[in-house]
Amino acid sequence: MLLMSAPDLSGLSAALRPFVERALAGVYDVPEDRQEVLRDGAAFVAARVKTGHPVRMVFICTHNSRRSHLGQVWAQVAAEVFAVPGVASFSAGTEATACNVRTVRALERAGLGVSVEKEGDNPLYRLDCGVAGQSIDCWSKTLQDPSLPTNDFAAMMCCGSADAACPIVPGATARVRLLYRDPKEADDTPEEAARYDERCLQIATEMLWMMREAIGNAGE
Repeated sequence: MLLMSAPDLSGLSAALRPFVERALAGVYDVPEDRQEVLRDGAAFVAARVKTGHPVRMVFICTHNSRRSHLGQVWAQVAAEVFAVPGVASFSAGTEATACNVRTVRALERAGLGVSVEKEGDNPLYRLDCGVAGQSIDCWSKTLQDPSLPTNDFAAMMCCGSADAACPIVPGATARVRLLYRDPKEADDTPEEAARYDERCLQIATEMLWMMREAIGNAGE
């Protein structure tokens, strides 16, 4: 059994630490079927770390508005917590819409600092997690956006629709079928905030599990 690498939350903001501590507590309860999925991502990360190559991951869903942004953000935070070197996470969609404000609110409730760097129909949100000036930019974009890597990255498929629409992601050297349930189904209902918070916590927990597994395997 792989021993858990010691997490380090010292680089995170005080506002973010309680949520990450909660997610870390859930790492031990990730179901076996989800662990099987996440091991594919961990194997990609570990292989890149062992060879000293950058660890690039593009989280993909249809509209790049909800799950893909949560994946991007929490993968980057998890890499910081477990000191996984060279990680750069991105997100994209088969269509470009906007990073949904409900997603942003969930991340803000989790403790991330949020600022709007560009307004409009497709705002650019800058998220601050307190890591030595590191911030994460979120806006909606397609897979053709010039800000994305064009080769040697893992396509992290966050929804079944995008998974089906993109049987091949050009330039990807790995594909991980995460396939999260869409919190959009609770939009404009009394369950809205709870559903977004639930998905936010699930994805944070699973990205922490994946990075812990990866750094353990990289050291073998």
